[in-house]
Amino acid sequence: MRTLLLTALLAVAAPALAADVGKPAPDFTLKDLDGKVHKLSDYKGKTVVLEWFNPGCPYVVAAHTKGSLVDLAQKQAKAGVVWLAVNSGAPGKQGHGIEANKAAAKSWSMAYPILVDETGTVGKAYGATNTPHMFVVSKDGTLVYKGAIDNSPDGERGSPQGGVLVEYVSSAVGDLGAGKPVRTAETKAYGCGVKYAN
Repeated sequence: MRTLLLTALLAVAAPALAADVGKPAPDFTLKDLDGKVHKLSDYKGKTVVLEWFNPGCPYVVAAHTKGSLVDLAQKQAKAGVVWLAVNSGAPGKQGHGIEANKAAAKSWSMAYPILVDETGTVGKAYGATNTPHMFVVSKDGTLVYKGAIDNSPDGERGSPQGGVLVEYVSSAVGDLGAGKPVRTAETKAYGCGVKYAN
């Protein structure tokens, strides 16, 4: 009886393993590379794109230099979309560190914030497994897309599955802007594994 009770209590206390499409996106508070605080809930009323980021990951490098992330955030910002990168890499792991992230942001003309999640709490709440792993949050705070940036796992737009490039994040944001349901709400992310502490 005691074992059953303990098991039941643990089940109630255990957090969800990953954010679910169609449910509220987990709120968070993180600082950017300059120490400014960002809360997801502060952006309610705007579409938000979350990009899991690691400047040392070859897939991220490819996506930002010749793939689907080149200038995409800048284009979406013109339509009022908020774009936030999140680095969940732990200290001592690939891609961690303020200076490395600032250098990448400058090199790739990233005008949007890179948020530091070195404990991995936010990444795990979202179920972020790869860099880049993308999430789109609607104006009312609902998670409407999670998965890959596109269907070209080389990160370069050069070898799309099925022969035709599909930019999933752009499509999801476009569907929201048109007041339509997101056609493809979930895909499998590709890239490097997120460099969590454990």
